[in-house]
Amino acid sequence: MRSALIVIVGTVVALSGCSSSATQQAPRADSTAPVIAPGRPGEQARTLGPEEAATAVPSPTANAADITYVQDMIVHHRQALDMALLAPNRAGNERVKGLADRIQAAQGPEIQFMTNWLQQQDQKVPDHHAAHEGMPGMATPEQMESLKAAKGKDFDRLFLELMINHHLGAIKMSEQVLTDGTHIRVEELAADVNVTQTAEIRRMQELQSQL
Repeated sequence: MRSALIVIVGTVVALSGCSSSATQQAPRADSTAPVIAPGRPGEQARTLGPEEAATAVPSPTANAADITYVQDMIVHHRQALDMALLAPNRAGNERVKGLADRIQAAQGPEIQFMTNWLQQQDQKVPDHHAAHEGMPGMATPEQMESLKAAKGKDFDRLFLELMINHHLGAIKMSEQVLTDGTHIRVEELAADVNVTQTAEIRRMQELQSQL
């Protein structure tokens, strides 16, 4: 996964009172200053050479991995919304209803952002009946029918089971584009999906243990 890059320059920044300012610039390929790439939580940072640093900087240009991720994530998010929309009339637990509401509030705007982004790239926006075979975490048609038929605690348990798996799939897709993609806005989206849905998985697992 790419991380924000910090350029360490061998100069001393003068302090005025208790404040200081410095202008951060993306590393240049011909720069000789060391570039530190922070690691993931719990991992050590590592030093990149000038050539590696130049290619590690996210680009405003999209590649095939970016396009595929955004198209697939629209389909993925739409199913999450379909599941969340069932909760107000079928869930028995108020915390499950609240979770479903938060999922709608987060993923609805993300779908709009991704739709706009694809249009800006002159790429196809998937229709509402797009195929999703093999997409990580997606519920099967049979599972969706079971969820629609369930109520109360049965709905709560099945909803949490399916949504946890759904979130794990979204995280897997996001980690892949963070490795293979090049567009900075897609990277930002994928990183946000990872953080948000990892936190929601923890909440859902807590709920599961209480039901």
